[in-house]
Amino acid sequence: MRQIGVGTVTISDTAKKYVQEVLDSGRLSYGPFLKRLEKEFAQTHNCSFGVVSNSGTSSLHVALQALKELHCWQNGDEVLVPAVTFVATSNIVIHNNMTPVFVDVEKEYYGIDPKKIEEKITPRTRAIIPVHLFGMPCEMDTISAIAKKHNLKIIEDSCETMYAMYKGQMVGSLGDIGCFSTYVAHLLITGVGGINTTSNTKYQTKLRSLVNHGRDAIYISIDDAKGKQGEKLREVIEARFRFTSIGHSFRVTEMEGALGVAQIEILPEIVQKRRENAAYLFKKLKSFEEYMQLPKIRPDAEHSFMMFPIVMKSESKNRIVEFLEANGIETREMLPLINQPIYQKLFGIKEEDYPVAKWINESGFYIGCHQDLTTEDLIYIVETFKKFYKST
Repeated sequence: MRQIGVGTVTISDTAKKYVQEVLDSGRLSYGPFLKRLEKEFAQTHNCSFGVVSNSGTSSLHVALQALKELHCWQNGDEVLVPAVTFVATSNIVIHNNMTPVFVDVEKEYYGIDPKKIEEKITPRTRAIIPVHLFGMPCEMDTISAIAKKHNLKIIEDSCETMYAMYKGQMVGSLGDIGCFSTYVAHLLITGVGGINTTSNTKYQTKLRSLVNHGRDAIYISIDDAKGKQGEKLREVIEARFRFTSIGHSFRVTEMEGALGVAQIEILPEIVQKRRENAAYLFKKLKSFEEYMQLPKIRPDAEHSFMMFPIVMKSESKNRIVEFLEANGIETREMLPLINQPIYQKLFGIKEEDYPVAKWINESGFYIGCHQDLTTEDLIYIVETFKKFYKST
């Protein structure tokens, strides 16, 4: 039986070559490949700076921590997060001793619902974390206007969305700090990894410090002493073990950098192939729209299709998910959050207060549309859906 996963990874000859260069160099710590990845990824997303860490979760954590420290926010201050997202989005708020406040999401695009944001803002609200879910950018014009009106910062959780435009601007450049993931089954894959983007120099400096134990930014890597003499050299030496924040060991190696550089060279092709596969699935599954909601693309935006989300319109997802899985098509839930046991325990959330999120939790799932699917794979997926509806 054919097996079709939600993600893929292909290690190209270029990637192998770059990794071998790292191994031959004897340099595993932060070096030329990671610097190149940061620079090229930031440029690709129209930002001045990139900061690599060991996961998208880490990139989110240090983004919020940097803003909290630099803007003197207090423990218990509030951060708005969507009611549908991966648990890391709100976990990092708790880890930063702040309070997540949940906002229901849009029924068609699954992003945080701008119409429901202002009712959740209080005098202690400090930031909004819009999440560009499944490859689809949020409605950032309205979100940005609300943030400006209430003096809030914006952290873009773009872990599932790369190389996608919203009204002519790349994701990751639409807020104060962008956060991306390069984990397995994402769009650009390094195995483990995350990237922050920003065009704010102070934010970049603090982010880089926080992923390196909170070290004084004068010294981040072994290259920082090269070419320096006298007072400047002394300053670097003294900063090597001087710490200005309670930071983290969120670093990665040059091997992840090498894999990332190889992938970023073909990122446009990766995303384009996913868009083509998604377009095929949409066209062929459109006859079943009576039963299920297929993914939609926001006007004036692009979708990078990290996955192909589907929500059943009037029934639970259980039967169709079990049928797909039994026929070798892997599925995942559409990131249920507010019904998680720990969140129920901590916040006593009533799921009915978030009707769209509740519907998605009960009826939503996704399948793969990644660049390594063959024509035969796509045909098989469509035929399996047809079999399900013939059998019901």
